Amino acid sequence: MSGRGLFGRIDWLTVFLYALLVLIGWVNIYSTTLSDPNVSIFDFSTLYGKQLFFIGLAGLGILLVLFIETNFFERFSSIFYIISLVLLLGLFLFGKTIAGATSWYDLGFFNLQPSELAKVATALALAKFLSDIQTDIKKPRHQLYAIIIILIPAFLILPQPDPGSALIYFSLFFVLFREGLPLYYLAILLFLVILFATTLMFGTVWVAIGLIVLTVLVYTFKKASTKIPFIPVLGVIVIAVLYSLSVDFVYDNVFEQRHRDRFALWLSLEKDENKLEEIRKTIGYNTYQSEKAIESGGFFGKGFLEGTRTKGDFVPEQHTDYIFSSVGEEWGFVGTGTVILLFTVFFLRLIQVAERQKSDFNRMYGYGVISILLFHYFINIGMVIGLLPTIGVPLPFFSYGGSGLIFFTMLLFIFLKLDSNRLRDGI
Repeated sequence: MSGRGLFGRIDWLTVFLYALLVLIGWVNIYSTTLSDPNVSIFDFSTLYGKQLFFIGLAGLGILLVLFIETNFFERFSSIFYIISLVLLLGLFLFGKTIAGATSWYDLGFFNLQPSELAKVATALALAKFLSDIQTDIKKPRHQLYAIIIILIPAFLILPQPDPGSALIYFSLFFVLFREGLPLYYLAILLFLVILFATTLMFGTVWVAIGLIVLTVLVYTFKKASTKIPFIPVLGVIVIAVLYSLSVDFVYDNVFEQRHRDRFALWLSLEKDENKLEEIRKTIGYNTYQSEKAIESGGFFGKGFLEGTRTKGDFVPEQHTDYIFSSVGEEWGFVGTGTVILLFTVFFLRLIQVAERQKSDFNRMYGYGVISILLFHYFINIGMVIGLLPTIGVPLPFFSYGGSGLIFFTMLLFIFLKLDSNRLRDGI
């Protein structure tokens, strides 16, 4: 299509917020990785120079997305999804291992992480399936198909092992709830999460005992007029116990020791105080130093390039998953509050844009974008301040990394392109 009038139809408030987040992120990457003030910011041998290069590539990706025909994304969504699955499978043969996870392809000048591409492709494929005229999310068969679309890439990513990236795909369940999936599915998801945690904390035997006691209490105190069939309840207990047994298998055989240590620290699973203290000094070291860095920033912060913990490399990988801690130390509560406010306005604006769509595909894809970015945001911030275990989830548009920035950008601007077409058609 012609690009004439295109830029007048783009939602510029979202673009402005995106650019501001990328800029603030780069400034903090510069601060955390600067070793020689005399080196140019365009020196691509430095991490901040490389991030500038990635920002440039993201800009080219934006132009590419904006000048492609709008219906291209819907028409070829299934192809994108299949390609992303093939790339994920290829990692088992050709993948490059970094920090214990075989999640990248080494392209020489750039390490490609296909799980980031798969997020875009899965959001498109799910929106395409749900928007099909024959799809009814209230039908169990269609619910199953939608869940399979979400789970296939997650299960391919889990054994890399990269449980953090795999977890992000579960955010797409919120798209299903927005489109009418019964809320009892959400209750089931929460039940499974609680069951996972309680199994790790108390073991399958105590989980089974607890379920039986709970069932007895329900039958004892239920109203006589309320009939709860016993056989289905017994079936639920059996399935729950089997799931509890699988938790131990996954924990012992799928998770690596570093993942098990993080759960042990988060849920206080380790009873040996000496071993627990050792875990705090190793696995929990990042979070501990991150909390101290934020705490040391006070209300106004220490100032740009003045963070002693940042400059002293106290927080490992601070330019990636722990970038938010540098904001806290150098810009203080004012800086962290500003970043949180920017993200809040950004997400609220995306919800407004999604709700004004007349096309089912556009709306569903928009909520896919919101779910993925929001999940990343909450998990990363929770991880940095110690509320959640460290699972390697970057902060969107902030953390260092080419694959993350480029595909987060494409994820967002495909949605803005779809929205601009809505304005062009006058709907």
